[in-house]
Amino acid sequence: MLLEGKTGKWEIICGLEIHCQIISKSKIFSSASTHYGSDTNQNVSFVDAGMPGMLPTLNEECVKQAVKTGLGLRAQINKYSEFSRKNYFYADLPQGYQITQFVHPIVGEGVVTIDLDDGTTKDIRIERLHIEQDAAKSIHDMSPTKSFIDLNRCGIGLMEIVTKPDFRSPEEAGAFLKKLRSIVRYLGTCDGNMNEGSMRCDASISIRPLGEKELRPRAEIKNVNSVKFAMQAIEFEAKRQLELYENGGTMEQETCRFDAATGTTKFMRKKEFANDYRYFPEPDLPPLVLTDEYIENIRKELPELPDAKKTRFVENMGLTKYDATIICENKEVADFFEKAAAGHDGKKVANWLMGDFFAMLNRKNLTIENSPVSAENLGKLVGLIENNTISGKVAKDVFEIMSETGENPEKIVEEKGLKQVTDSSAIEAIVDQVIAANPDNVTAFRNGKTNLKGWFVGQVLKESKGKANPQIVNELLDKKL
Repeated sequence: MLLEGKTGKWEIICGLEIHCQIISKSKIFSSASTHYGSDTNQNVSFVDAGMPGMLPTLNEECVKQAVKTGLGLRAQINKYSEFSRKNYFYADLPQGYQITQFVHPIVGEGVVTIDLDDGTTKDIRIERLHIEQDAAKSIHDMSPTKSFIDLNRCGIGLMEIVTKPDFRSPEEAGAFLKKLRSIVRYLGTCDGNMNEGSMRCDASISIRPLGEKELRPRAEIKNVNSVKFAMQAIEFEAKRQLELYENGGTMEQETCRFDAATGTTKFMRKKEFANDYRYFPEPDLPPLVLTDEYIENIRKELPELPDAKKTRFVENMGLTKYDATIICENKEVADFFEKAAAGHDGKKVANWLMGDFFAMLNRKNLTIENSPVSAENLGKLVGLIENNTISGKVAKDVFEIMSETGENPEKIVEEKGLKQVTDSSAIEAIVDQVIAANPDNVTAFRNGKTNLKGWFVGQVLKESKGKANPQIVNELLDKKL
């Protein structure tokens, strides 16, 4: 995406930092629960509350989840990493510092391939992934004069994934966030629920005239909690900077927030640099040393990831690249499709899944997990069409019943007498009846108005209440017209 300015074309330069909450039953440095939705300040240990003399103990599950994510990002796993203290004083951080990783992160450079709307792909470089503790939640809307703190989130393990400044449009950033969310969900390392705060995005945005090589000062938009808002924030901020430059202004490094109500970015403060945090090695945690065996054992546990699954669906199950991309974005959808397609035409199942099935879920405001139509029953419905038991038109009526009752389609077809008529003599009688009743249209057809063929087919199917086999209907009409 290029910005058109009075002075020419400008290029967007954007990098992302994504905080992914690690799926683990307890926090990264304490035994307190990570359960979402608990009463305020219920999941808090002395460590989380910053009590004097309390020492952190590293949760191995958080380490394992970080390594698994790094492998999923095709990244270098660092066998040696260190924890540091990042010092800042704010009410949401009782210790007065955050335990994080700085110089030596657990995961190094990697790459994620994103799929773009025009059918092309692009590799986005990962700079690093490090693990750290989350801060508490500040609540500012309970009192006009006070802020309140909920420590339940304080100390929960986070993976911070930092990209290179490889994004050139809001669409690329949105595609990356969707792909990353898909990867961590497949891996089971983060649930990706941005609305619950378990995946949050910071976007660093600058612009420069097309052809210029130097990077200009940037604005960092903090804690954006949806893909849509991230895209809106990047687009607005880029246009704001363009207007600033073209009116003779200059940019300084700054930190902003995104106002979802207005779709605009708001200035918060001048951007801090790393030395403002006075990083130094965490004295209460030794360096983290991993063995090759440890890393390889985790690699063996990796599930089939979205790109590999998409390739298999295209090559082995007859899906188009577009269909496979949509289906594989969500692991639950991909698993549902694979169950439904077992023993059936994959493309036909995909058409039903992405058509009537998704429309039904949207209409009923359901997720695939609580769908009244099971994967097995959707597959059986497609099977009934494949073996000519019912027509596609009748299948839609059967599906509507299934979506209300959850019943087996074979039972519905049997009980309601919906089996397709394949007896040629019975269908021929209906064809003769329709032809005899419409002599004017027969004459028009024979005089060259051949598009009436579809009308005749429709009339025969109507008379048979949708049960006549369409192929036999077409053959008989061709013969008799």
